[in-house]
Amino acid sequence: MLLAMDGEIRNCHEPAYIGSGKSRVLGGRMESWKPIIEEGSAPLYERIADAIERDIHGNRLGPGTRLPPHRDLAQTLSVSIGTVTKAYGEAERRGLLSSQVGRGSFISPAATERLISANAESIDLAHNFPPVGSTPRHLADAMARLWRHQDFAATSRYTAAEGLDSARKAATRWFHRRLELDAASSSKLVQTNGGQHALSLLLGTMCRSGDTVLCEAATFHGLKLIAKTENLKLEGVALDTEGLVPESLEKAAASTGSKVLYTIPTLQNPTAITMSAGRRLEIVEVARRHNLLIIEDDAYRAIAGPAHMPPALADLAPERTFYIASLSKCISPGLRLAFVMPPDVSWRERILTRVVATGYAPPSQNALVFAQWVEDGVADAIIDSILAEMRLRTAIALEVMGETVSRPGAPQTLHIWLPLDSLAAERASGRALRAGVQVTPPDAPLVSEGVTGLRLCLGSVADRAVLGHALRIVSQSLGEEVFGRSSAIV
Repeated sequence: MLLAMDGEIRNCHEPAYIGSGKSRVLGGRMESWKPIIEEGSAPLYERIADAIERDIHGNRLGPGTRLPPHRDLAQTLSVSIGTVTKAYGEAERRGLLSSQVGRGSFISPAATERLISANAESIDLAHNFPPVGSTPRHLADAMARLWRHQDFAATSRYTAAEGLDSARKAATRWFHRRLELDAASSSKLVQTNGGQHALSLLLGTMCRSGDTVLCEAATFHGLKLIAKTENLKLEGVALDTEGLVPESLEKAAASTGSKVLYTIPTLQNPTAITMSAGRRLEIVEVARRHNLLIIEDDAYRAIAGPAHMPPALADLAPERTFYIASLSKCISPGLRLAFVMPPDVSWRERILTRVVATGYAPPSQNALVFAQWVEDGVADAIIDSILAEMRLRTAIALEVMGETVSRPGAPQTLHIWLPLDSLAAERASGRALRAGVQVTPPDAPLVSEGVTGLRLCLGSVADRAVLGHALRIVSQSLGEEVFGRSSAIV
């Protein structure tokens, strides 16, 4: 590799550490990059990620640059290794880094383009949340009336570790009706501060440092962040058009000795596949043979709608399934509200112990808003509106993208999947970004080889006209890359 240092071009076979100042060769090594951490109220790991972003934007960290190992940077900054791990994870979530097992963390080739695009009022197809619609109006109305609720006084005190009783009862009724979840029971539910918090609680309770967690070969990026923070290994399991491949799961369980499977069976993130009813039964049988505990993340079940939601794994295997139901994708991400349903009282008590240890109790006012919305029918009105809008947006996406995208598991989805090999995905992403459209970084969801492509999020754009325009830009960005489609999911 050729590097320019102090005005001179030199050869260097190893990736360099490039810092906020000029880089120098010391005894055949590059002087380590040291970020300048700004003061602020944000957590330290976020400010380190901000420093990485600034140095990319200021051309002090170029594409392909290898950052210092976690331990080295921790010593340089006099912080814990865990803080650096979280900082690198946050930078990866933003699409700035790409981690390679055994090699390290590298600046993503498209990172500079993403930052340039973001500063140019780019169209956002990268972030996965429902359209805002009338939710702010409903929220303002709910806040104005909240003081009349019988549990309002309870929100000024510490609540129980499992959350507000009225919210859990409302959630149970809603899950029975909207999710067709037979196993739902308020006595089982634990309220959490969003779906990712729920997942963090579960993995922290179920796993020890160094354990392996099985998951889809491409998965929710939040799982990857938690795995890094908790020092867990992820093992990707192959997917086909019906979801997890049982034979691949069987092989992975046997070879790794893992006892935990994380899956998103309905409108899977990022592929939008819905696991068929028959496949769910097969996966349950594999889990029973290998004594696997299942974490069922059903964030998109309500979006799929009644006609497109096969039986939940929690109903098929209640003795081993930990069910997560989040409201971020179907009501509002701003509520930061989700519920966990463990298989038995023993596991529930262990989860509650971790709740107390990490935050004492979940916040209550947003939970009370949700309970009120369930009682007066607003929750149903919001999701019905979101489903109608997403049905129209999904139709637009399928019309514009045609056969280049995989068919989603329901007529309405928050995201669609464009299968491409990794190089084609990176090139198409870069072209789209230069044209003013941000997509999810191609490497963000990847756990293992076999499932590569681009996730296109349909809900975050202001209106359908802008969405159609953005999708046409993505389609045009493919060029000849469409012939590089991955054959893993069709």
